Amino acid sequence: MNDRYDAGYGDHEDQYELVGYDEYGRPVYRQAAQQQAPQQPYDPYAQQQQGYGYDPYATGSQQQVPQQYDPYGTGQQPVTPPAPSYDPYGTGAPQGGAPQAPYDPYGRAAASGQQPRVAEQTAYIPQQAGPGERTQEASPAERDYRTEQFEFVEEPDGDSEDVIDWLNFTENRTERREEAKRRARSRLVALVVVLAMVAVGGVGYLWYAGKLPGLSWSGSKKGGSATAAGAQNRDVIVVHLHNTKGGGTSTALLVDNTTTKQGTTVLLPNSLSLTDDDGTTTTLAKSVDGDGSSGTRDSLDTALGTDIEGTWRLDTPYLQNLVDLIGNIEIDTNADVPDPAAKKKGAEPLVHQGKDQTLSGKTAVAYATYRASGEAQNAQLERFGQVMAGVLRKMSSDPAAATTTVQTLAQILDPSLTDKDLGTFLAKLADLAKGGDYKTALLPVQSDGTMSAQASASVVKDVLGGAAKSPEQGSAVRVSVQNATGTKANTDKARVVLLNGGFTFLEGGTAGTASATSKVVYTDAKDKANAGEVAKTLGLPDSSVAKGKTTSNADVSVILGQDYKPSAS
Repeated sequence: MNDRYDAGYGDHEDQYELVGYDEYGRPVYRQAAQQQAPQQPYDPYAQQQQGYGYDPYATGSQQQVPQQYDPYGTGQQPVTPPAPSYDPYGTGAPQGGAPQAPYDPYGRAAASGQQPRVAEQTAYIPQQAGPGERTQEASPAERDYRTEQFEFVEEPDGDSEDVIDWLNFTENRTERREEAKRRARSRLVALVVVLAMVAVGGVGYLWYAGKLPGLSWSGSKKGGSATAAGAQNRDVIVVHLHNTKGGGTSTALLVDNTTTKQGTTVLLPNSLSLTDDDGTTTTLAKSVDGDGSSGTRDSLDTALGTDIEGTWRLDTPYLQNLVDLIGNIEIDTNADVPDPAAKKKGAEPLVHQGKDQTLSGKTAVAYATYRASGEAQNAQLERFGQVMAGVLRKMSSDPAAATTTVQTLAQILDPSLTDKDLGTFLAKLADLAKGGDYKTALLPVQSDGTMSAQASASVVKDVLGGAAKSPEQGSAVRVSVQNATGTKANTDKARVVLLNGGFTFLEGGTAGTASATSKVVYTDAKDKANAGEVAKTLGLPDSSVAKGKTTSNADVSVILGQDYKPSAS
């Protein structure tokens, strides 16, 4: 549109000024008032053949006809007839009045007639021809502006980007929701799997620990044992309580069965018969005083078939400090313990008999070492076991904290047992004691210090796992001897003969009734040859050798009958 107008308007742009736009969006100019030079006015709707002029105000009055606008600058100023009436439909038919000037869409001069110049006259700039218009001159009917000659260009809507963004946002949000649902389902499935595994593991643990009703891991007379007692793993240390004021010692084994998660204090009577390295028979009390910790530990290993890892010498002052460090203990006492400092009879006892008695370090030592007049040593030993159980219940289950407690005692421990080892071991037992998985057992011995069959079955085998261990290459075969001859001296004679023959002697005690014939018994087939050697050493016939059940701590068991002749050994 502007190209056509600029062709004639470029030289006269100072004569027109823009006043606005018409209803079709075309610019509307008006002629400046101060210009005096006549010129041809621009008639955008003048038709060449229909001959009528355009009255912008449609007044129908005759105006002075100014000179026509010459857009091509030809200088010709044809005379323009008076303005005709306006034909809005472009029919070309005259509607009264003077003949109309023809319409020239390119602003060329009219064939005849002139219009007077009017000041402030408004001119319309013709629109640029659209793509559908012809470049050649067309007929008047074809030069009329029609709807199909306009090409409408759809401009992009500014809101389209917002719509696209909103669709993308909605799609992304839907995907995120679906992804969140998938993750939630995955987490739910994982949680169910974990809970199922925990439930199965819990049931397995209860079954393993023998805590399920009707089921037991350790077996029974009806069901048998899932794991043999001897195949279980045990950590064992021996503790000797030395009474620095009243004299005497008390010995116990602290056992941590890591297989069954069971802790036990095994109380060892001082009358327990042991064999020294030189083969001589002694008691536990004498071994502790004479052989020391190392010799006593080896003798206990031989007698019980255990593997003691260390010795803890606990003097009564250290026991008192230990109880005070952990903040007293609570136990059920079985006797009133008199105060040694009291001078009057009937004075208030230092420890009262009863349940849940709180003992300090001083009262704990008094109760652990107390032995009433006429009581057996086992009564005092059981009180010592109660105090040890109370200490373990109050000891920290944290290995580091328990080690700090041990270090605070400032004890001089056996080289085989360090502060850290003892602290870690006590922390494990403390955890078992707090959970109720701890017990105390007394090793039953006969009056002569030998272990009975009951002791071998209930304590040595089940608690200590002391089934006869296979001797290492070059080690001596352990032989348990029970005297059924009716002559007590025959035990010592058999001991001397066996020690001289390179065997380890274990005293099996004296049988209640005499036996007519002697027996040499072995359990494992690999010990059959050893049993034959033992029979020859004792002067017994080969027919006395038989496969059977031996004591738990011996490789070969011997029952000396009345046919045994020491002179034939």
